[in-house]
Amino acid sequence: MIKSFKIFLSLLLSVHLWSQSSDSTNVRDFSDTVKPFASLKQSLAEMREKNRQIKSLLLPAGLITYGFIALENDGLRNLDNRIKEEIWTEHPHKPVTIDNYLQYAPAAAVYGLNAIGIKGKNNFRDRTMIYLLSNAIMGITVQSLKKITRIQRPDGFGTNAFPSGHTGTAFVSAEFLYQEYKDVSPWYGIAGYAMAATTAYLRMYNNRHWFRDLAPGAGIGIISTKLAYWIYPAIRQKLFKDKPVNTIVLPFYQNNTMGLSLVHSFGR
Repeated sequence: MIKSFKIFLSLLLSVHLWSQSSDSTNVRDFSDTVKPFASLKQSLAEMREKNRQIKSLLLPAGLITYGFIALENDGLRNLDNRIKEEIWTEHPHKPVTIDNYLQYAPAAAVYGLNAIGIKGKNNFRDRTMIYLLSNAIMGITVQSLKKITRIQRPDGFGTNAFPSGHTGTAFVSAEFLYQEYKDVSPWYGIAGYAMAATTAYLRMYNNRHWFRDLAPGAGIGIISTKLAYWIYPAIRQKLFKDKPVNTIVLPFYQNNTMGLSLVHSFGR
């Protein structure tokens, strides 16, 4: 049984510099003294943010590393076989199809929450662009690895098991929900990751993937979304220059399918 990933809200502490004059007839100008400290404070804040971003990549990078090691490690491949025996061979059952829809549920929640007035981090245009960019990065990465590795699925149908595309999509959605609502409540992120972990488990339950396919799929999904959030501000500046845009057209590539995504907002 795969345990759900837990998301914790990081508390950001801010320190405010202030000064107060006690004699209105003899006001001293401390601006020249404060400026170096303000500059130092900003530099330290930027360093902490970069360190935080790097540390946030450790878990997904570890998941991806595990997947590649498991391709050649006999012990980990035996673990995959034991999981298959426990879930499928010893307990045969009819596959379910809910994972085809559950993978998108966290992303759908972002738009649903905004629709009922619980605002997230970004407006409609920006969050849509970030979500599409995340899926583009994930889709190209996953499909490229599938063609390179050509790992057979546990049910014997297809040689495109590694890594799991459903899991990648699910964790893109989960990280998307977390990023948009982590400042509102940590429970949104926890719920999103629980849905993503359930999607991953169902891929094994349906005998469509090995556990070694799920770990890198999750890692790629998380990293793809983090990258999208980091690089999108530069893209926004070049494309929109902060002008309102109601219609967005972007290319996408997922599950061996290429096309265009058209999204239009009828609200403000």
